[in-house]
Order: sequence, then structure tokens, then C-alpha cells
Amino acid sequence: MLSSITPLGERGRNNRFAVAASFFAVGSIVGGTATGAVAGALGQFVLRTAPTVDGLVIVVVALVGAALDARLRGLRLPTVTRQVEERWLHKYRSWVYGLGFGVQLGTGLATIVSSAAVYLMVVAAVLTHSFMAGAVIGAVFGSICGLSILLARAVVTYDDLRRLHRQLADNAARSVVANVVVQGALSAVALAAVVTVR
Repeated sequence: MLSSITPLGERGRNNRFAVAASFFAVGSIVGGTATGAVAGALGQFVLRTAPTVDGLVIVVVALVGAALDARLRGLRLPTVTRQVEERWLHKYRSWVYGLGFGVQLGTGLATIVSSAAVYLMVVAAVLTHSFMAGAVIGAVFGSICGLSILLARAVVTYDDLRRLHRQLADNAARSVVANVVVQGALSAVALAAVVTVR
């Protein structure tokens, strides 16, 4: 996605990066909010349990997610293989594909899921047992996805594009480590909360 919507790419399509990127960010927030709201609403129908049980579910999901993302013992994250439709770039106006790509990526589940943290977000939204609280969790997730487009804001030449891809590749391992650490930390915080509540 970061190689598709860039100042370089938008210029080649006679579009403005600011328009596509803005709609991408908005779409991502909308997509994340929708996922969180639906999950929170579904949570209203899930049997309510003690807060300690909900906390333990978060602990387990975060630990399993960290193990999957770390690929311990060859574990792999279950996901779909669908990507956004690249043909939209030449078929529609920039605000349409910006919004469409943003919504799909912001939902977290409509395209390839690259981190178990996405599933953790959905589970956390379900366990709020609240449409509004779930929507807030999803909106935060969508905002982070939407702001990722800013990484491409300086790509105005082919050398810039190659440099961006190199930086992303160089930071891939660090990104995985950070992801695993954050999920582990969330698990520890949830466990501490469970112990305190008990």
C-alpha cells in the first residue's frame, strides 16, 4: 500500500497525494471504528462473565498472539490472502481509492492480517460488551493504520521509493520484536489487573 499511494505515484496519475492520503486516513478510521463497533455490539450478546474472566481471556489471546507473531515452534498466524484491488488506482478518482483502501485496511480483517494484534483488538472490543467502547477501540486502531500513509509522504522520486522499501525491509525484524513485546506487555498488564481485582 505504501508503494501505491505516494506523491510520486499520485503525480503519475495526475492526482494530489494530499487528497488520496487524507481519504485513506479517514477511511481507515471509519473501517476501524466499524469493526470495533460491530465487535462491541456482538459482545452485548456474549455471556457476561466476571471481569477477571475477561481479563484472563485478554491475557491468553495476547500471549498466543505474541507466540504467533514470534513464530514460536513454526506457528503461523491464520489469515486471508486477499489484498486491496490495485486496479482501483487506474479506474477511480484518488478520493475513491484512498477511501476504499483505507476502509479495507482499517477494518483489520478485510485483507491480509499481518499481526495477531488485529485479533487482540477485536477480542478486546467484544469483551467491552459495548457498542461505544468497541467503537473507540476500533477508532484508535484505524487511526494508527491511517497514519501509516505518512511514511510515504517524502517519496517524490524512484530513489525515494527504493529507499522507503529498503527502510521497511530493514525495520521488519524490529517491528516484529516490538509487536511481540507490546502484546507481552499487554498480557502482563491484564494479568496484573486480574490479580488486583481478585
